[in-house]
Amino acid sequence: MPHATTDDGVKLYYEEAGRGMPVIFVHEFAGDHRSWEPQLRHFGQRFRAIAFNARGYPPSDVPSDVSAYSQNRAADDIAAVLDHLNISIAHVVGLSMGGFATLHFGFRHPSRARSLTVAGCGYGAEPATRDNFRAEGAATVAFIRERGMAAFAERYATGPTRVQFANKDPRGFAEFLRLLAEHSAEGSANTQLGVQRERPSLYDLTAEMQSLHVPTMILTGDEDWPCLAPGILMKQHIPTAALAVMPNCGHGINTEDPDQFNRIVGDFMAQVDSGRWPSRDPRAMTASITGMR
Repeated sequence: MPHATTDDGVKLYYEEAGRGMPVIFVHEFAGDHRSWEPQLRHFGQRFRAIAFNARGYPPSDVPSDVSAYSQNRAADDIAAVLDHLNISIAHVVGLSMGGFATLHFGFRHPSRARSLTVAGCGYGAEPATRDNFRAEGAATVAFIRERGMAAFAERYATGPTRVQFANKDPRGFAEFLRLLAEHSAEGSANTQLGVQRERPSLYDLTAEMQSLHVPTMILTGDEDWPCLAPGILMKQHIPTAALAVMPNCGHGINTEDPDQFNRIVGDFMAQVDSGRWPSRDPRAMTASITGMR
C-alpha cells in the first residue's frame, strides 16, 4: 500500500489517478479517501488526482496520543503527501474538516497552493455556537467510545444537513453509511478531540484571510445551515475568493451532487490554470451602494 510519512512519523495512505496538473482532495470527518471516488474518476481524466486518508483513518496510522492530532497537523499532512510525491504545487480541494485543513494549508503553505477549494466549511465557527459545538464534540466522543462506529454512523447520518443526501440518492447514502461505520473508533474520537474541538473559529482568522492571495473557491450547499454565514465571512475577507452555493444540497456535496460539484470546481481550476482568476476590485468593497458617496 502506498503511504507518505509525516515529519512526526505518521504514515498516510493515498491513492491517485491520471496525470497532469496535480489536485489533492482532503476528506471530511465522516469520510475518507473513498469519499472522493467521483472526483478521482472525473478529474483523473485531466489532472493528476490524489486523495489520502487523514491520520486516524486506516489504512493511515492511528496515533493513540491525542496530542498527535491538531488543525496545524491536518494542514501540514497535506504538504507531507505532496512532498512524498515530489509535487511542489497543487490545487487543493477540501470538504468540511478537509475544508478547514485546506484553508489552513493556504495560511501555512501559500506558495504550494495553486488554488484552494474550501467546501462545506464553517460548522462551529460562529461565536454564538462555539460552546455548543465543543459540547457536541465531547458527546460525540463519548458516544463513539460507548457504542462504536456502526451505531455512531446511524445516529450521525440522520442530521439536518445529511437528510438531503438520503432523500436524493438512497443508494449513495447507504454507501456513505457503510463506509463511515468502518472507520476506527479510536481515530475518530482522537480526531474529534484534537482537530475538530480545538480548531480556531473562522471569526478569529479574518486577518489571516485578508492576507491570503491564493485563488479560492468557497463552496457550500444551500441547506448546509452552519456553513452559510461562515462562507460569506470567507468571501468578504479573502480578496481572491468567490462564493458558490449549490441549490437543494446539504453537507456532503461532493457525493450528494458530484456532477454539479465537479463542474463548479473544474471551471474554477480552469480559470486559475489559464491565468484568468481575479483579485477583488477594491471599488467593490465601498460602503456606498450607488458609488455616489
